[in-house]
Amino acid sequence: MRSEEAAVDILLVEDNPGDVRLIQEALNKERRRATLHLAKDGEEAMAYLRRQTGYEGAVRPQLIVLDLNLPRKDGREVLAEIKRDPSLRRIPVVVLTTSKAQEDILRAYDSHANCYVAKPANLEQFLAVIGAVADFWLGAVRLPPE
Repeated sequence: MRSEEAAVDILLVEDNPGDVRLIQEALNKERRRATLHLAKDGEEAMAYLRRQTGYEGAVRPQLIVLDLNLPRKDGREVLAEIKRDPSLRRIPVVVLTTSKAQEDILRAYDSHANCYVAKPANLEQFLAVIGAVADFWLGAVRLPPE
Protein backbone atom coordinates (compact mmCIF):
# COMPACT_ATOMS: atom_id res chain seq x y z
CA MET A 1 0.00 0.00 0.00
CA ARG A 2 1.11 3.55 -0.76
CA SER A 3 2.30 5.70 2.10
CA GLU A 4 -0.33 8.13 3.37
CA GLU A 5 2.32 10.87 3.04
CA ALA A 6 3.00 10.43 -0.68
CA ALA A 7 0.75 12.47 -2.94
CA VAL A 8 0.20 11.28 -6.50
CA ASP A 9 0.35 13.74 -9.39
CA ILE A 10 -2.53 13.09 -11.77
CA LEU A 11 -3.06 14.71 -15.15
CA LEU A 12 -6.81 14.89 -15.66
CA VAL A 13 -7.66 15.44 -19.33
CA GLU A 14 -11.30 16.48 -19.22
CA ASP A 15 -13.27 19.27 -20.91
CA ASN A 16 -16.42 19.03 -18.78
CA PRO A 17 -16.12 21.33 -15.71
CA GLY A 18 -18.87 19.38 -13.92
CA ASP A 19 -16.96 16.11 -14.26
CA VAL A 20 -13.75 17.79 -13.12
CA ARG A 21 -15.54 19.05 -10.01
CA LEU A 22 -17.04 15.60 -9.30
CA ILE A 23 -13.67 13.89 -9.67
CA GLN A 24 -12.08 16.41 -7.28
CA GLU A 25 -14.95 15.88 -4.85
CA ALA A 26 -14.66 12.08 -5.04
CA LEU A 27 -10.91 12.17 -4.42
CA ASN A 28 -11.40 14.48 -1.44
CA LYS A 29 -14.16 12.22 -0.09
CA GLU A 30 -11.87 9.21 -0.39
CA ARG A 31 -9.17 11.21 1.41
CA ARG A 32 -6.71 10.38 -1.31
CA ARG A 33 -3.60 12.51 -1.47
CA ALA A 34 -3.59 13.50 -5.08
CA THR A 35 -2.66 16.65 -6.91
CA LEU A 36 -4.79 17.15 -10.00
CA HIS A 37 -3.32 18.95 -12.98
CA LEU A 38 -5.95 19.79 -15.57
CA ALA A 39 -5.82 19.82 -19.37
CA LYS A 40 -9.08 20.82 -21.07
CA ASP A 41 -8.32 19.30 -24.48
CA GLY A 42 -5.95 16.92 -26.19
CA GLU A 43 -3.56 19.54 -27.51
CA GLU A 44 -3.16 21.06 -24.04
CA ALA A 45 -2.57 17.58 -22.60
CA MET A 46 0.24 16.84 -25.06
CA ALA A 47 1.82 20.28 -24.51
CA TYR A 48 1.71 19.63 -20.75
CA LEU A 49 3.23 16.15 -21.06
CA ARG A 50 5.97 17.33 -23.43
CA ARG A 51 6.62 20.43 -21.29
CA GLN A 52 6.15 22.71 -24.26
CA THR A 53 5.46 26.46 -24.30
CA GLY A 54 3.63 27.46 -21.16
CA TYR A 55 4.29 24.11 -19.46
CA GLU A 56 8.09 24.07 -19.23
CA GLY A 57 7.97 23.50 -15.47
CA ALA A 58 5.09 21.02 -15.55
CA VAL A 59 5.20 18.16 -13.07
CA ARG A 60 5.39 14.75 -14.73
CA PRO A 61 2.19 12.95 -13.77
CA GLN A 62 2.28 9.48 -12.27
CA LEU A 63 -1.19 8.75 -13.65
CA ILE A 64 -3.27 10.14 -16.52
CA VAL A 65 -7.07 10.12 -16.43
CA LEU A 66 -8.24 10.68 -20.00
CA ASP A 67 -11.63 11.41 -21.51
CA LEU A 68 -12.02 10.26 -25.12
CA ASN A 69 -14.36 12.96 -26.38
CA LEU A 70 -12.23 16.11 -26.28
CA PRO A 71 -12.03 19.24 -28.41
CA ARG A 72 -9.10 20.03 -30.74
CA LYS A 73 -7.45 16.60 -30.38
CA ASP A 74 -9.55 13.73 -29.11
CA GLY A 75 -8.53 11.32 -26.39
CA ARG A 76 -8.04 8.45 -28.84
CA GLU A 77 -5.28 10.42 -30.55
CA VAL A 78 -3.80 11.51 -27.22
CA LEU A 79 -3.67 7.92 -25.95
CA ALA A 80 -1.97 6.70 -29.13
CA GLU A 81 0.61 9.53 -28.95
CA ILE A 82 1.38 8.86 -25.29
CA LYS A 83 1.90 5.16 -25.84
CA ARG A 84 4.09 5.73 -28.93
CA ASP A 85 6.39 8.11 -27.05
CA PRO A 86 9.18 6.25 -25.20
CA SER A 87 9.42 9.01 -22.59
CA LEU A 88 5.68 8.88 -21.78
CA ARG A 89 4.44 5.35 -22.46
CA ARG A 90 5.06 4.01 -18.96
CA ILE A 91 2.65 6.49 -17.42
CA PRO A 92 -0.56 4.54 -16.75
CA VAL A 93 -3.58 5.89 -18.61
CA VAL A 94 -7.08 5.39 -17.23
CA VAL A 95 -9.69 6.08 -19.91
CA LEU A 96 -12.73 7.61 -18.20
CA THR A 97 -15.44 8.38 -20.72
CA THR A 98 -19.16 8.28 -21.46
CA SER A 99 -18.61 5.99 -24.44
CA LYS A 100 -19.61 2.36 -24.00
CA ALA A 101 -19.04 1.58 -27.69
CA GLN A 102 -17.22 -1.70 -28.32
CA GLU A 103 -15.12 0.02 -30.98
CA ASP A 104 -13.87 2.62 -28.45
CA ILE A 105 -13.13 -0.03 -25.83
CA LEU A 106 -11.18 -2.19 -28.29
CA ARG A 107 -9.32 0.77 -29.76
CA ALA A 108 -8.35 2.02 -26.30
CA TYR A 109 -6.91 -1.35 -25.30
CA ASP A 110 -5.25 -1.75 -28.70
CA SER A 111 -3.59 1.61 -27.97
CA HIS A 112 -2.40 0.22 -24.61
CA ALA A 113 -4.79 1.96 -22.22
CA ASN A 114 -4.26 0.57 -18.73
CA CYS A 115 -7.99 0.44 -18.06
CA TYR A 116 -11.28 1.64 -19.52
CA VAL A 117 -14.02 2.99 -17.28
CA ALA A 118 -17.43 4.17 -18.47
CA LYS A 119 -18.79 7.22 -16.63
CA PRO A 120 -22.12 6.39 -15.00
CA ALA A 121 -24.93 8.93 -15.52
CA ASN A 122 -26.07 8.63 -11.88
CA LEU A 123 -24.23 10.94 -9.45
CA GLU A 124 -23.86 8.36 -6.66
CA GLN A 125 -22.58 5.74 -9.09
CA PHE A 126 -20.15 8.27 -10.62
CA LEU A 127 -18.69 9.05 -7.20
CA ALA A 128 -18.51 5.33 -6.37
CA VAL A 129 -16.67 4.57 -9.63
CA ILE A 130 -14.15 7.35 -9.01
CA GLY A 131 -13.70 6.02 -5.49
CA ALA A 132 -13.00 2.53 -6.83
CA VAL A 133 -10.54 3.89 -9.39
CA ALA A 134 -8.81 5.86 -6.61
CA ASP A 135 -8.69 2.82 -4.32
CA PHE A 136 -7.00 0.78 -7.02
CA TRP A 137 -4.67 3.30 -8.68
CA LEU A 138 -3.81 5.39 -5.62
CA GLY A 139 -3.90 2.63 -3.03
CA ALA A 140 -3.03 -0.82 -4.30
CA VAL A 141 -0.93 -0.14 -7.39
CA ARG A 142 2.77 0.69 -7.44
CA LEU A 143 3.14 3.41 -10.04
CA PRO A 144 6.33 3.62 -12.10
CA PRO A 145 8.95 6.12 -10.95
CA GLU A 146 9.65 9.16 -13.13
